[in-house]
Amino acid sequence: MVDFLVNFLSTPAIVMGLVALIGLVAMKNSPSTIVMGTFKTMLGFLVLSAGSTVISSALTPFSTMFNAAFGMSGVVPEDNALVAGVQTVLGFETPMIMLISFAINIILARITPFKFIFLTGHMMFSFAGTMAIVLDIMGINGWTAIAIGSVVEGISMVVFPAIAQPYTRKILKTDAVGFGFWGSSLIVFCGWIGRLVGKKNRNEEEDTWENVHVPESLGFLKDMSVLMGIIMVVVFVIVAIAAGPEVVGELAAGQNMFVYAIVQGLTFVAGVLVLLQGVRMFLGEIIPAFKGISEKLVPGARPALDVPIFYGAAPVATTIGFLCAFVGGILATFVSTQMSVVVLPGVIGLFFMGGAAGVFGDKLGGKRGAIVSSFLLGFLFSIIVALAYPLINVTQYGVEGLWFASTDAIIVAVIMRLIGMLFGL
Repeated sequence: MVDFLVNFLSTPAIVMGLVALIGLVAMKNSPSTIVMGTFKTMLGFLVLSAGSTVISSALTPFSTMFNAAFGMSGVVPEDNALVAGVQTVLGFETPMIMLISFAINIILARITPFKFIFLTGHMMFSFAGTMAIVLDIMGINGWTAIAIGSVVEGISMVVFPAIAQPYTRKILKTDAVGFGFWGSSLIVFCGWIGRLVGKKNRNEEEDTWENVHVPESLGFLKDMSVLMGIIMVVVFVIVAIAAGPEVVGELAAGQNMFVYAIVQGLTFVAGVLVLLQGVRMFLGEIIPAFKGISEKLVPGARPALDVPIFYGAAPVATTIGFLCAFVGGILATFVSTQMSVVVLPGVIGLFFMGGAAGVFGDKLGGKRGAIVSSFLLGFLFSIIVALAYPLINVTQYGVEGLWFASTDAIIVAVIMRLIGMLFGL
């Protein structure tokens, strides 16, 4: 039964479909509307997920080429792979923390002013795994670890979206959804910095990457997909050349290295386009359906959703955000060579978080804000890992080359670790 519930909650499309179903039924919609809303919610989320998968499939070899080009070794920030790797040891605590924390989340949304229900399934799992690891390092396991971890995660599932909500509301121009992602605090902080460095008394409609003036002869650059395609092809080709034909040839399985780099760059863009279409379809269904839950079951509740919900608000700024975050991440890698561990650029995390930081910076501080916000995020994303790494040693679990990536989870884990050290744990 536990395995079923874990698999159920770890399958976001099904969870989202169930949420839509409950909401539509609570609003006493017609059977036809209930069926359509439920299935279109699931399909929209699956389209979104397919886009994320395509993006990740393009970024993984990009990361390999980059690391080979610079001849570096160290740790890569990647939560899900790390947590999956420790399940042979913590395969009881992790799922139980995930399940009980979700129940606590619903109770807190019902009885407190923090009206958020965290619906990002893979993030719930990674946070639960983080809690299990940290508590196990402190010598706390079994049901004691489950109780502590569940309460901490349940509280975090309402507190972090609440902290981000003023900015989420401004970016999306709606108060109907929250930010359910364990990097929200860093994205919000960098967006706030972006606002500080933005032009004073700026015109929000003109000072934005979405409205950049280009000559008529370069009118094709106004198309977001074309602009992103050109940028990403150039970036992929440069990194492929730096990595060399031997490394790229192994990844390309015999395909010409330049053709491979071009196709991978365009594949990345195709993934973004699919993701954006899924976001539009998914949000178009889940927001109206969730009204039933907020009105009938958990009054005033909002769904806290994953980071891609922001990309459609500023697609060009999303691209700028990734590029600037990547540059910040590279700088942080070289800085980290003088620290306790070398943190390699976590390209997937830099895209998803950096893209959002670009949107936040663009909306709050214009073009300058987007650049500063996303660059700062890329730098801090890796530096935070390098600073916190000595406190939580995961090598004892046989996991090499991986560490935590989600900033919110790292902050909570470090606080718990320091409290444990204070009490000799």
